[in-house]
Amino acid sequence: MSVRHAIYPGSFDPLTNGHIDILHRGLLIFDRVVVAIAVNLRKTPLFADEERIEMLRETFAGDDRVEIDTFTGLLVDYARRRAIPTVLRGLRAVSDFEYEFQMASMNRRLTGEVDYLFMMTSEDQYYVSSTLIREVAANGGSVEGLVPKHVEARLYARFGRPVVGGG
Repeated sequence: MSVRHAIYPGSFDPLTNGHIDILHRGLLIFDRVVVAIAVNLRKTPLFADEERIEMLRETFAGDDRVEIDTFTGLLVDYARRRAIPTVLRGLRAVSDFEYEFQMASMNRRLTGEVDYLFMMTSEDQYYVSSTLIREVAANGGSVEGLVPKHVEARLYARFGRPVVGGG
């Protein structure tokens, strides 16, 4: 019996509970998921690659079905190198679908060897994005319940604690 693998790519800057939800639900379909941090040399992330790897490893410690990795370049090239034929992606809104559909179509054009599985984000996480989390934390807002506690602690270490009653 073959093992079903998928790649779950993203910046994970920072990791959110929405990411975790998609991964847990993906593990109901796949035997193993590679969480692949996209390293974009043209962008400056809030958290360094090593910090994002640490946050992911802490979150999924003890689950040998989850592998944490990084990649640069095209996702389809990474998928081919790893011989993993499926990409797992979460969708929050119609705008996500349009972007992801465009990316999947281009990647299909580049290679027919990689398929995409799109999964709708849970209702309680549909509005959460890493960008929004960074913005809220940077402006003194609380991200409690939107990211794991250890990620929350790193955000507060970077930006300070939330302003009580402010915003």
